[in-house]
Amino acid sequence: MSSNKFLNLNFEDFKKLSKDDNLSIYEKIGFPDSYRKEKEVSIFNDIKSKATNLKLQNKLVLDIGPGCSNLPRLIIDECKRNSSKIFLIDSDEMLSHLPNDNHIFKIGACYPNCDNFLRDYEKKIDLIICYSVFHYIYPDVAIEKFLESTLPLLTPGGQLFIGDIPSYNKRKRFFSSDAGIKFHQNFMGTDEPMKISDDEIESKQIDDKILLSIISIARKKGFDAYLLPQDSKLPMENRREDIFIVRP
Repeated sequence: MSSNKFLNLNFEDFKKLSKDDNLSIYEKIGFPDSYRKEKEVSIFNDIKSKATNLKLQNKLVLDIGPGCSNLPRLIIDECKRNSSKIFLIDSDEMLSHLPNDNHIFKIGACYPNCDNFLRDYEKKIDLIICYSVFHYIYPDVAIEKFLESTLPLLTPGGQLFIGDIPSYNKRKRFFSSDAGIKFHQNFMGTDEPMKISDDEIESKQIDDKILLSIISIARKKGFDAYLLPQDSKLPMENRREDIFIVRP
């Protein structure tokens, strides 16, 4: 399946993808196989190196939009090893592909439309993972609403990891560099550099201003917040970034 078919997907689109038996587990979550197959262990290790609460014992973990590939299974297994509970919020259709166990709690909802959970677990969650999902939530859900819903869940010392965010400016910087030009030429089998115009950005794309506003809003609310690079082993590290937020 062409990667172009994965652009501008929404919650309802992912429901449909999850039920399509002709798609791989990676295509069901909006990726060509080449972007995720045999790469999810590296992705998991990168998450664990930053979201360190995942390695601790007896914690409460929330995965927002886990999808149905092998990555959430790795996170689920890590929680079981550490006697931690994990909450998975996604469509019922997507969650049906993931295992059931005593430490797994599935919530069929389009985050943050899960008022009961948000109320019942205020200041109780030790780690929230939102990986490769935020760009589907924004701009349908404003940054302020996402953070106002999510940050109150964190216990003191709790961590929010918003990972694998497509960064328009990082992508532009990379493909304008010598390394990026060579990468594009080798990938496309052409001698031409990628053409990136200053007015290319669209309403749903995430640029430096949006990424830095997330950092700024979180800090103003009393949280520590950081913009982090991805490990060089990851498939899209040259055009994606991570955000890490901690309640002191």
